[in-house]
Amino acid sequence: MGDIVDHEEEFLSLRLAIVNNSSCCNHINKKIIKKRKKSELVMNFINTWDLNESCEGKILSLLELREMMLKNDVKKKGHVVVEDGKGLHLIHSLLISATSIDENTIDLAIENLHELYQNVTLLGDSIQRMAAYFADGLIARLLTRKSPFYDMIMKPPTQEEEFLAFTEFYKVSPFYQFAHFTANQAILEVFEKELEYNNGLLHVIDFFDISYGFQWPSLIQSLSENATTVNRISLKITGYGKTIDELRETETRLVSFAKGFRNLSFEFQGVLSGSYKLSNLTKRKNETLAINLMFHLNSLRTYSKISKTLKEVHDLCPSIVTIVEQEGCKIPQTFMPRFMDSLHYFAAMFDSLDDCLPIDSIERLRIEKNHLGKEIKNVLNYDEGGNNNNSSRYDDNEQMETCKGRMESHGFLGIPLSCKNIMQAKLLMKIRSYSNSTIQIDGGINGGFRVLEIEDPRAISLAWQDRSIVTASAWHCVL
Repeated sequence: MGDIVDHEEEFLSLRLAIVNNSSCCNHINKKIIKKRKKSELVMNFINTWDLNESCEGKILSLLELREMMLKNDVKKKGHVVVEDGKGLHLIHSLLISATSIDENTIDLAIENLHELYQNVTLLGDSIQRMAAYFADGLIARLLTRKSPFYDMIMKPPTQEEEFLAFTEFYKVSPFYQFAHFTANQAILEVFEKELEYNNGLLHVIDFFDISYGFQWPSLIQSLSENATTVNRISLKITGYGKTIDELRETETRLVSFAKGFRNLSFEFQGVLSGSYKLSNLTKRKNETLAINLMFHLNSLRTYSKISKTLKEVHDLCPSIVTIVEQEGCKIPQTFMPRFMDSLHYFAAMFDSLDDCLPIDSIERLRIEKNHLGKEIKNVLNYDEGGNNNNSSRYDDNEQMETCKGRMESHGFLGIPLSCKNIMQAKLLMKIRSYSNSTIQIDGGINGGFRVLEIEDPRAISLAWQDRSIVTASAWHCVL
């Protein structure tokens, strides 16, 4: 339970820091504070905060409840059973809280968040756990970006924690494997079609986040199976990453793996995100160029940024563009539509983890805290301008724009995913079903993970029960 203890220590350290912060001492609260048992540190904090000048004073009790929840979680040893109907009640409280924040009815939001923190836990069932992170995200939305409490709640995991959570999630859930294998198969098939004139040259631009290179070993292996010592294949990957260290580690890992395939030459070019324009890239003569937009469009905050990205991609005339999108994290949207989509999406994700890991698993706790929980808080608080709910406005027609319409309007046409690709996705589910009896490979009505086929253009989704959680598609330029 080390992660939970960390939460408690972070809160205590923060309160100490605030009490000693001379800037807070300029705001002396002279009003009578309701009598209730508080620690000396909390009393000192209240005495140094002007409740009339900041709404943050109004949510102090929420932060105390949050701390109490974390302390109680440390003491809990087993699974917390939710009473019948309690899950629906938690969802209802979340909806009221989100709507109240969106409508600036702060008192009602605080009242419902109070109730939430008395009923959620990081060690309970999937709804309790998910609701705890949503409550955190909603509190952060009430705070200003300058607040130390905002920093406490939104504090990102370290690079090591994030990497560990990602690798553990990759191992236990088919989520990323489905996304990577499906995109790779589409790239491989286009490359094979162009073998007559591409001179065995393949260049993949991993546009958004290389994510430690987990996607590419399977492509390297598949390419090597089609190569010979005479007809060698050359693979170049241009990968965008968040830090130099991440890019160097990725390069070391991929180069080391590729050395095991003597009939394949491999080159990796690492690029810091935002530091290099696609227009500066040089293409080798006749090479097959593939653009991989793995979760990239999910990350863009405005339609103008999406449009700019797709125009830059189109200007390169790639042979294929692979797109994988998380179904519940589509941005841009105004707050409430985004909240509702995210609520359905993460409910499915947390529920699926119960099927992948035992309830007392420390791996599950790390995945939820440092991967899924981080995503929840970010998607609720991405708005430019802090907690301004109206910071981004979008035309209703744009909000309703489909992936198909968006791509076709920028000069792309869908490439139907092959029967082989669909069978590969179903095979992945079948392989995993040996350790998970609820995975289904033919779109059954009940049960856990399912592969769903989508028409026009033919794409495929990984679904948990009846909820699509990630969808893969492929496109090419229409000249």
